Amino acid sequence: MDVLELANEIIDGRRLKRGEDLSYFITCDLDELCKGADQIRAALVGDKVDLCSIINGRSGRCPEDCKYCAQSAHHHTNCEVYDFLPVDTILEHCRMNEAEKVDRFSIVTAGRTLSDKEFEKAIEAYKVMKENTRIDLCASMGFLTREQLRRLKEAGVTSYHHNIETSKRYFPQICTTHTYEMKMETLKMVKEEGLCVCSGGIIGMGETWEDRLDMAISLSEVPAESIPINALMPIPGTPLENQNSLSEDEILRTIAMFRYINPEANIRLAAGRALLENDGEKAFCAGASATITGNMLTTVACATIRSDREMLKKMGRDVEPNYPR
Repeated sequence: MDVLELANEIIDGRRLKRGEDLSYFITCDLDELCKGADQIRAALVGDKVDLCSIINGRSGRCPEDCKYCAQSAHHHTNCEVYDFLPVDTILEHCRMNEAEKVDRFSIVTAGRTLSDKEFEKAIEAYKVMKENTRIDLCASMGFLTREQLRRLKEAGVTSYHHNIETSKRYFPQICTTHTYEMKMETLKMVKEEGLCVCSGGIIGMGETWEDRLDMAISLSEVPAESIPINALMPIPGTPLENQNSLSEDEILRTIAMFRYINPEANIRLAAGRALLENDGEKAFCAGASATITGNMLTTVACATIRSDREMLKKMGRDVEPNYPR
């Protein structure tokens, strides 16, 4: 397979489907694959890099048993534990991100879902942010009901994040307290309620290349508008603490494959950027068009946001947010 020719076909409208032999992605020349992925990104997404930042709205004591997660109550980590943050604290972080010209801001909460009381706090926080800022708002709060998703949208949320984590085949090796099918049903509701679907996964958990390809295809079938790709950073106290870290080439190949299979989505760098040289500069030449920026969970790191913006500007990318006036 000539992956550069394939890139042109995708730019012209071809879409890769389940059932096709995609094994060439695993063995083809990496430089050519990344070049083709970048051409697809430039043609179908453009030079705008979508920057998002998150705040950990509630931390620890999660009843789910996801093997990678520091916040699971099943594991023994040094995870910080606290209840849902005050609205004023969330608003302060949101305003700081807006001042640093981040495109969107999300509250992320540990746990399967929110209690009724916690959900009302979340709604209040989003209403206050909507009234006081112009930044785009996202949420990541586990398995919500259709009515809860509708209320989030009414409060100002435009995007909902809910990772499928890995392939359907490999999912039971990573989590047993909920199912892959439950995640896909949630994404279906998110789509039906008119919210942008942000869903990706984690690579480097022991899955195969075929699992990564399957995950990419599954996300194209939703379809997901934003796809965060996390590279596992093994955390002491979790079942995956001794997992070997991925090489930069493995991460770049994955990003490029996802771009070919999801040509119009924002392929978003997430956790694991420390495994990449120069904060992932090569990834933005391999199909990535978005990133999580700042300090990934609890506080806003202005220096990191500014360094990301500076790097991307030097690459000729557009990092100016399109805030409504």
